[in-house]
Amino acid sequence: MKKILFLIASVFMILNVAQAKPTENYTFTDTNGKIFHAQGTKDGLIIPEAKGKIIFLEFFGHKCPPCLASIAHYKNLQAKYNGKIQIIAIEVQGYNDAQVKTFATQKGINYTTISQDKAGNFVNYIASRANWSGAIPYLIVIDKKGIVQFMEAGSIGEAGLETIIKELSK
Repeated sequence: MKKILFLIASVFMILNVAQAKPTENYTFTDTNGKIFHAQGTKDGLIIPEAKGKIIFLEFFGHKCPPCLASIAHYKNLQAKYNGKIQIIAIEVQGYNDAQVKTFATQKGINYTTISQDKAGNFVNYIASRANWSGAIPYLIVIDKKGIVQFMEAGSIGEAGLETIIKELSK
């Protein structure tokens, strides 16, 4: 029975990864109306609007306590490393664009926020490529060349984020 379950799970994972073509293109709009483009590559993701920057792509929820705690860390890092990093946070707990914009304003968020409905199929693409189960917060860090360097479910704190920035800035 265990072998059968393992085989079924393996086939499902292979099919899931096969469906997500690494070279697919996506467009999404942030809560301020700015359009972002994303192109999947073999090793990562190119976002021309963040060219030359370290990208923190976070999937978060408006009701998720660790997600809410991370906001202060990202705000501090955005202020400290402005121009060197691009934080893109996609809300995945059902807020629409207007609600995410209001949420970002109330929390004083100084980085890019996007509602899932304005992200289109990009969230599903990331889930397939990264084998992401939907646990939040979920962070993907992409270096200046567009190569994924780090993926993590759960909060890693400001010191951990700072370490990643320093490593990828070398």
